Amino acid sequence: MSSKSKTSIRAALALTLAAALPASAILAPAPAVAAQGDLDRAVAALRGISTMKADFVQTDRSGQSVRGVMTLKRPGKIRFEYEKGVPMLIVSNGKSMYMVDYEVSQVQRWPISNSPLGALLDPSRDVKRYGKLVPTSHPDVVSVEVRDTKRPEFGVITLIFARDASAPGGLRLTHWVALDSQNHRTTVRLANQRYGVAVADSAFTFRDPRRSSRRPG
Repeated sequence: MSSKSKTSIRAALALTLAAALPASAILAPAPAVAAQGDLDRAVAALRGISTMKADFVQTDRSGQSVRGVMTLKRPGKIRFEYEKGVPMLIVSNGKSMYMVDYEVSQVQRWPISNSPLGALLDPSRDVKRYGKLVPTSHPDVVSVEVRDTKRPEFGVITLIFARDASAPGGLRLTHWVALDSQNHRTTVRLANQRYGVAVADSAFTFRDPRRSSRRPG
């Protein structure tokens, strides 16, 4: 992988963790009756996930994509394992989110509450308090934008669901979109979702490239 490609991927990873959207870019909400019902269903769908594994494709603003496997365990744990050739890792231990760059031996850390992914990891807090429905062109698609308008630096994430009776809460999370203050977007699309799989807590640790020991991730 070229150095230019790696630089682009690093920027996309950082955006996924710490995006921000200007107020002028807010979409109009859906009708109130539909919004209330579907917002509750979206929260129920997220809260209904105890564990999940899924394949993902992450696409940055330039159209470059990388693949990997996402592992989720509530409360608060997530891991993005990238494909071979991408020497980076995103992992949360339930309290903090880490971006680990093995090529340059760096580790960046964010509190979960400061990340757009907090809406996915703690839906009872973020989605109900900060979420609103945005219009979609298909009745079987539900789109929820989550942002704290008082703290735009904490970022925004738009979660997109498809109605699916076999998924927790009747909604299957298909992808999400993060936007930065320049309206540059990163999209993460999920496929092959597996719910209720056995996931050990050790999956949310990482090898710290700054030293030889292993630390919670």
